[in-house]
Amino acid sequence: MTMYVQYESSSGYAIFEVHGLDEIGQNTEAVRTSVSDLSRFGRVVQLTAFHPFESALDALNQMNAVSEGVMTDELRSFLELNLPKVKEGKKPKFSLGLAEPKLGSHIFEATKIPCQSNEFVLELLRGVRQHFDRFIKDLKPGDLEKSQLGLAHSYSRAKVKFNVNRVDNMVIQAIFLLDTLDKDINSFAMRVREWYSWHFPELVKIVNDNYLYSRVSKMIDDKSKLTEDHIPMLTEVLGDEDKAKEVVEAGKASMGQDLSPVDLINVQTFAQRVMDLADYRKKLYDYLVTKMSDIAPNLAALIGEMVGARLISHAGSLTNLAKCPSSTLQILGAEKALFRALKTRGNTPKYGLIFHSSFIGRASAKNKGRIARYLANKCSIASRIDCFADGATTAFGEKLREQVEERLEFYDKGVAPRKNVDVMKEVIENLQKNDDEGKDVSAKKSKKKKAKGKEEEEEEVVAMEEDKSEKKKKKEKRKMETAEENEKSEKKKKKSKAGGDEETDDGHSTKKKKKKSKSAE
Repeated sequence: MTMYVQYESSSGYAIFEVHGLDEIGQNTEAVRTSVSDLSRFGRVVQLTAFHPFESALDALNQMNAVSEGVMTDELRSFLELNLPKVKEGKKPKFSLGLAEPKLGSHIFEATKIPCQSNEFVLELLRGVRQHFDRFIKDLKPGDLEKSQLGLAHSYSRAKVKFNVNRVDNMVIQAIFLLDTLDKDINSFAMRVREWYSWHFPELVKIVNDNYLYSRVSKMIDDKSKLTEDHIPMLTEVLGDEDKAKEVVEAGKASMGQDLSPVDLINVQTFAQRVMDLADYRKKLYDYLVTKMSDIAPNLAALIGEMVGARLISHAGSLTNLAKCPSSTLQILGAEKALFRALKTRGNTPKYGLIFHSSFIGRASAKNKGRIARYLANKCSIASRIDCFADGATTAFGEKLREQVEERLEFYDKGVAPRKNVDVMKEVIENLQKNDDEGKDVSAKKSKKKKAKGKEEEEEEVVAMEEDKSEKKKKKEKRKMETAEENEKSEKKKKKSKAGGDEETDDGHSTKKKKKKSKSAE
């Protein structure tokens, strides 16, 4: 039984015939020893046919198809041309060795060519790969390396399916920046408070919020200029008229020292910088919320955008978080406490970053560990759905949140929660119903569009016929009008001729009368 080997190189497809199988007996060790020596390996394997790729794009398409286990039309025609034909009802007397088992099964289904993929075939292909440039005579030195490098770059680019909306790196950077902004805004706001308190120390007790303090200090500027005219402006900022009046009264009786105009300008510019940072922090938070709804909608719906983003950031990526078991996810962020407990043989921590979730704060002291374990389990499910699901939806996250709420009620009141299997089935059924309804709605819309299109076509046909009839009527009217005008013009001509004749007759009669009068004389 003869054996052929198919090799997919960066420059094209090649088929090799394997000789001496009876002597080798598919001995992998014998092939492995003969691979390094070309003279020995050349006796076992000989080139039968070679089909070069047309272009780099064609090579990429062929390699993508091979990696996915799909036989292209070019590969099929190449195999049918260069391999013995398989007769129906008879067992073929040859086999084809391949590196990809999926491709072999597809070739066998389509062409009935028997394929195999084992260690013996892989060793033969290893030898072919090592000495491939020696088998193809027309290849110049360096051509194979260049084609391999170009195909490797294009293949890796094609394989990395880059989705702009699913980039978790943006979330990681955003949550890091949010944390640093929080620290910086707090420290800068404290600096504004200390700096402006030399001038107006009573304002610290009246306005507690850092952002509002910066806005009020910038608005007041010099406390000696504070009057009751400033109360409406202060009310807009503080949102409370009583506080605004209190600020004005405190400014009148303040114990602070006076500052020079240059110092006040510096305080104002610094307060403006703090306000700008606070405004940017709000915009960044909105950006993070939108990115989390795109990247991990179920995790965000379950545990919140900030905690979900911190979990993704700590794990390194959404994929890494999805790979984590729930026990690891439970203590993410508490690694120091865990290793310290293991070292001192103390109690291990019950929760890490998920402690910032509202569920753990709502649970009683004895149930915090239980709810943390249950919440970590649901977070693990949500992250896996977000990572590996094709479509983005919050349906799973909302139902998982309901399950955590039910678990809290179970710990407090003893109400039995639903099973996870039933909840997941309910979500899937609802999603399928929504898809079916969407399809029905789209079908109805298309039908309506078609009906509208037909009606419009009919209206257009009717309008065209009406236009034609109107044009015919207009033509007939024009003909009638032209005929009438012709008749009128002919009548006028006749009348004018008759009038001329009468005038000539009158002329003759007058002449005759003149002659008669002359003769009488």
